[in-house]
Amino acid sequence: MGARTKARKRALDILFESELQGRLLGATLAERRDQPDRPLNEYTVRLVEGVVAHQAEIDALLEAHAAGWSLARMPAVDRNIARIGVYELRYVDEVPPAVALSEAVSLAKDLSTDESPSFVNGLLAAVAGLAPVDLTQ
Repeated sequence: MGARTKARKRALDILFESELQGRLLGATLAERRDQPDRPLNEYTVRLVEGVVAHQAEIDALLEAHAAGWSLARMPAVDRNIARIGVYELRYVDEVPPAVALSEAVSLAKDLSTDESPSFVNGLLAAVAGLAPVDLTQ
């Protein structure tokens, strides 16, 4: 597993934990930074801080493209995977859109429901104006 893949997973853990505890999105980042036995990758910090800084725009994009699904109705894991994906698509120029999409789908495959990869794939592809990735690979 690549460093950025691990960073995305760790960012998802932080965002999900904050939301699960009813705290502001990314509120657990400071606590994670204070754990010297598990240092945070710089890209993890960039993702969490980026999602938090642009949450209103990211959430508006997700709502606008989530045909029939409100953010509140989405599983929390899917919602936060999609937030990371949108952040990478819109604000991380060195990550190609197809990679951001593929990585988000991979997280959904590993960590969410059987339907989640297709949902995340379609949602992020719509936000990016791309064709969805081939999930049969």
